Amino acid sequence: MAPETVRYALIMLAAGVGVPVLAALNAQLGGRIASPAVAAAAMFLIACLAASMVAMTFGELRAFAQLPVQPRHLFLAGLLIAFYLLSISWVAPRFGVGNAVMFVLLGQIVAISVIDHFGLFGARIRPLDPTRLVGIGFMALGVILAQRPLS
Repeated sequence: MAPETVRYALIMLAAGVGVPVLAALNAQLGGRIASPAVAAAAMFLIACLAASMVAMTFGELRAFAQLPVQPRHLFLAGLLIAFYLLSISWVAPRFGVGNAVMFVLLGQIVAISVIDHFGLFGARIRPLDPTRLVGIGFMALGVILAQRPLS
């Protein structure tokens, strides 16, 4: 495996670890202040500052000037992350972090399959052949089995 592939995989593995941690932390903050929405707003403020500092560090601040001319539909990603954070912050304390993230993972498995199959949003086309369908099925089954109660 190429070193670049390993590096990308490790970065995304760390991002994946961050999803349930983010869910648990923001759900707890939202519960403590009795407002998942304010907890989400605080997280977005911190995320905005962190992303801006990274852009500044790498000399990418000029890219902000290119934003107004980009297709408007690309900015829907901001609404999707807001929906994710607001929903996980509200659902996780009521449904359990593990259960909430399990359904997020199942949704991601379905979405990546459709996006890759049709090459949506500029993604590389990877058709849903029988082998891939079996692999996706095993992934979904694994997510479900990992969340099953012990009794």
